[in-house]
Amino acid sequence: MPIDHLNPPTGAMADNVIGFARALRKAGLPIGPGAAIDALAALQLIEIGKRADVYATLEAIFVKRHEHALIFHQAFDLFFRAEEDWKQMLDSVPLPDDARRKPPPASRRVQEAMAQPLKGEEREAPQEQEIKLSVSDREVLQKKDFAQMSAAEIAEVTRAIATMRLPQAELRTRRTRPDRQGVRLDLRRTLRASLRTGGDIVDIRRLGLIDKPAPIVALLDISGSMSEYTRLFLHFLHAITDARKRVSVFLFGTRLTNVTRALRARDPDEALASCTASVEDWAGGTRISASLHNFNKLWGRRVLGQGAIVLLISDGLEREADSQLAFEMDRLHRSCRKLIWLNPLLRFDGFEPKAQGIKMMLPHVDEFRPVHNLTSIDGLIKALSAPTSGHHGPLIRPAA
Repeated sequence: MPIDHLNPPTGAMADNVIGFARALRKAGLPIGPGAAIDALAALQLIEIGKRADVYATLEAIFVKRHEHALIFHQAFDLFFRAEEDWKQMLDSVPLPDDARRKPPPASRRVQEAMAQPLKGEEREAPQEQEIKLSVSDREVLQKKDFAQMSAAEIAEVTRAIATMRLPQAELRTRRTRPDRQGVRLDLRRTLRASLRTGGDIVDIRRLGLIDKPAPIVALLDISGSMSEYTRLFLHFLHAITDARKRVSVFLFGTRLTNVTRALRARDPDEALASCTASVEDWAGGTRISASLHNFNKLWGRRVLGQGAIVLLISDGLEREADSQLAFEMDRLHRSCRKLIWLNPLLRFDGFEPKAQGIKMMLPHVDEFRPVHNLTSIDGLIKALSAPTSGHHGPLIRPAA
């Protein structure tokens, strides 16, 4: 019997299916009322007592993209364990092996979605609390240090970062295209158009310069003192990667790791989990000089062409600060259009560059900015949105 001709069930079963659909939508899946109705009707076609059949049926209705299957697996397992009404309807048939594994990505998002009550009156309280957080506490959250945030605040900041975007056109190239407002004469097209008027030049064609996004190369310190800031900044890089195809990301602690491909996963939690799994020295020591040397030697010519902007995220606390560090910073500075150093230590009002590593690195950067809260990331967006026609701009001194 076609699903369209079935009457959706009512009662506890309908409430649970609708609640499950709402939890999935809150976790990020694009599920509308129509999908919930289809799920209710489809459950009438299977043996409701078999958990594996229910799992396969709901997955076929709710999962439309590959990256959403990971979230569905976790949500299904958590929902069936949490809901007593469903436990009474379903037996103990286990889930398929591939669905029963506990994947690390998106677990926090799913747990927060599952934490919302399912009863009509009780569901309104979390929504009101979320509205109060986004309105009355927004200014406080903008200026609060990432390292001092609770799990709920970090989740709110992560959602805010996911909405950040950078303008597309930033770098003016030497290439041209037809443009009526252009400043250059397009002699070929002008002469070709004159053939229509017997050789008389009536319509003068012009060329304009092409603007395109400048490549962004990010070098992120993942040492113990930088791990919290780096993790949230990876969310920012993931957000701008969707719009900008030329974004290269490298993580360094005691060694250098290219995580550009891992960060291109569409789901942010899956992308960050892939980045974390690809490095072995997360929250370990710091070897800035050796990491910059490997980058300049192995990756500089590949990713620093065409006017790249380099974002160096580090506190500059190098254990082996010597002349080699200054040499590698100078080499990196000369190879890119602009080098911006983002340092969380600038959150302190009385910050002074007294550490030997910071003293050696500071003369070779174009801008020196904080990166400890949402306000600092907004300032970075404005800096990246500024014209980049010159090679090196003036050094911006620490500003909290």
